[in-house]
Amino acid sequence: MQHHAEDRKEHARKERATAVLELGGPWWASQQNVAAAVLGRRPGVLDVEVNPVSETATVVFDPVATSLAELRDWVVECGYHCAGQSVPAHLCDPMAEPDPPAQADRTRPAEHGGDAAVAEPPADVRHAPEPMPSPHEAMGHGGHAGMSMAAMVADMRNRFLVAVLFSVPIVIWSPIGEDLLGVEAPVPFGLRQDVWALLLSLPVIFYACTIFFDGALRALRARTLDMMVLVAVAIGAGWTYSLIVTLTGGGDVFYEAATVLASFVLLGHWFEMRARGGANDAIRTLLDLAPPKALVLRDGEPVEVPTAEVTVGDLLLVRPGAKIAVDGTVEDGESDVDESMVTGESMPVHKMPGSPVVGATINTNGTLRVRATRIGTDTALAQIVKLVQQAQNSKAPGQRLADRAAFWLVLVALLGGAATLVVWLLATDRPAATAVLFAITVVVITCPDALGLATPTAIMVGTGLGAKRGVLFKNAAGLEESARIQVVVMDKTGTLTKGEPEVTDVITAEGATEGGLLRLVAAVERESEHPLAAAVVRYADAHGVEALRARRFKNVPGQGALADVDGHRVIVGDRRLAEREGIDLGGELGERREELAATGRTAVVVAIDGRPAGIMGIADAPRPTSAQAVADLHTLGVEVVMLTGDNRATAERVARHLGIDTVIAEVLPGDKAAKIADLQRGGRRVAMVGDGVNDAPALAQADLGVAIGAGTDVAIETADLVLMRSDPLDIPTALRIGRGTLRKMRQNLAWAIGYNALALPIAAGVFEPATGLVLRPEIAALTMSGSSIIVAANALALTRLHMPAAEQAVPDPAPPTSASLSTGDQDGTGTPTGRAA
Repeated sequence: MQHHAEDRKEHARKERATAVLELGGPWWASQQNVAAAVLGRRPGVLDVEVNPVSETATVVFDPVATSLAELRDWVVECGYHCAGQSVPAHLCDPMAEPDPPAQADRTRPAEHGGDAAVAEPPADVRHAPEPMPSPHEAMGHGGHAGMSMAAMVADMRNRFLVAVLFSVPIVIWSPIGEDLLGVEAPVPFGLRQDVWALLLSLPVIFYACTIFFDGALRALRARTLDMMVLVAVAIGAGWTYSLIVTLTGGGDVFYEAATVLASFVLLGHWFEMRARGGANDAIRTLLDLAPPKALVLRDGEPVEVPTAEVTVGDLLLVRPGAKIAVDGTVEDGESDVDESMVTGESMPVHKMPGSPVVGATINTNGTLRVRATRIGTDTALAQIVKLVQQAQNSKAPGQRLADRAAFWLVLVALLGGAATLVVWLLATDRPAATAVLFAITVVVITCPDALGLATPTAIMVGTGLGAKRGVLFKNAAGLEESARIQVVVMDKTGTLTKGEPEVTDVITAEGATEGGLLRLVAAVERESEHPLAAAVVRYADAHGVEALRARRFKNVPGQGALADVDGHRVIVGDRRLAEREGIDLGGELGERREELAATGRTAVVVAIDGRPAGIMGIADAPRPTSAQAVADLHTLGVEVVMLTGDNRATAERVARHLGIDTVIAEVLPGDKAAKIADLQRGGRRVAMVGDGVNDAPALAQADLGVAIGAGTDVAIETADLVLMRSDPLDIPTALRIGRGTLRKMRQNLAWAIGYNALALPIAAGVFEPATGLVLRPEIAALTMSGSSIIVAANALALTRLHMPAAEQAVPDPAPPTSASLSTGDQDGTGTPTGRAA
């Protein structure tokens, strides 16, 4: 039974696909509810998260029950434009399903089109890249009826200008204008004042305001409520009431209130949309990275082709200064590659035959021939874009509450407006015009757009800020959780250390020199494939030691090696090999060997012609930025714990060097998650940083799982946060970004809620009898729009978040990519196998 249940769970897990769909056309933040409501009710759709700031929606669906084409059609049914999935068009998958012609015709001009898959669904839900939209359109920066964000902003500006152009004369020929001018303006053509105002209001109502009425109908058809409903009700009620009064003989009318209200709402959202566009800078930057063309060698000659046409196995020619089109492996040539735009790595990374390269990085000096290994949606850039978009579209716990509150706030506004109208009509002797004015003001001022923008804008900026630094948050919950971390637990090997042995000490016997010792030892070790031997060779090469040839080489498994070099018999190995060969390590060399072993280093004994000649200490060296990362975490008030399978002496040596608070050593891979749980039992929020397969359970157990970018795919899949640069210094950077983002989210939510709580009673006229305080609808519109602008601008201020200068530099030039593998502690001890102290 249990076995079948597990099979069903595994089957259910596999029958899930995720797509980031373009959702062009949500003018207001609260309109996300429309798409979420419509898509969420469709068969096969498991989850929907809509982001009005990025104009995209992350849809989790069952590919057996529905298809990507149906999802796109349903988005269009919501009233929005959808060009398909969101990815750089010139990286899209050539193995794609053709676009339905009718859909293509309906959604965009003929010279645009095609879609690109950023998710990884089965083949039957992929679609064609030809013809392709611009990158910004393909990535969800399209708009209403195929308009770009810039076109949407321009359209909003034009509507505002029309509203203002006709609102000004309406105000001049209104009682308000008479009070301001001190004289009654003559009405043209001998018309009644209200008739003249009616004529002037027609362009405002039937052009500038059509987006309000259209949006309200969409929301009602989706059986939800949003800001469009409120604005449409307020303007429609005021204008319709005035029209009835005009047609029945004249009286107090609200044409100036309706048109000025529309002007202020349009003005506010014109500025708000410009601010929202700023929050998309991170995605736009990523979009502009991928080159649209690539040079492919065909019959030995370079041929320029669209990047989308590159296939796995193609040999690319990459000249100096050119961008590398797709992920691949260098087959010929050497060069330095600037990877900062993708991984955040500040220093150029040297590439030679066999080195992996990442698409969209820049070849700086030499010419490279690169064999394509990953194309389309499999490239590191496409995966980064997908990760950032899914994080931006995901909801933080606070935002889910705000979304529900926004729906109920619209309902409260409508009911509050109706109640205000009834109370003023029945409980006072004021004219009906006064009751209508207060009712309209209540409806307008409680628009929940600021509430809808409060956290998505902050999340957009926060995740974008991280992406620029190679810090990739996989979801909003991870971003929010990073702000609450109190303890950071780090794996040693591959995280705090480089994960490869280095020579740390060279101790020579009396009469011997370091250079002479290295010449002989390096000659022996060049014949060996052991990791410790490689460390000695690297050290010798770095010190310019002459390369000699070893003869009669003999490897002693698990102990060392022997060889003849330059007329000398050289022994390099551990204590057991020295004892077997009759080498006496008494005296100072013996003491130094014990000291090295006691501090966790591997002590390699060197003997020449039967006499001890020196000791070499070898250890897994800390990364250059590890100590600074620990210090920065302490500055943030975070406790740092090292969790490792290595022996305690080695772990404590590294911990002392780095200033780490607590060491948990000699932990079996399967017990790491239990150690994390022990730390959590004290009520503390714990982050786990690791890179290996054996770290995955601990990453899942922790409140925040952090994967080093050069780690295994398993670790990256389990984590909430990925550090692309494999640099520990990015850990405090991530926590600072999380804290800054959460601070902005709280500020925005407090402002949005506080504004509505204060404004509602004023709008309803509660204080009018005692103080004479009256808030007109147009002023209410101005304050409501101003509230949304303040929220968006406050979130954008996060881009100025202070980062210590040390966190900007990365001296470690290791080439980290999410696809590279490093399994960390191979034997669970942290010490390379084969040679022991």
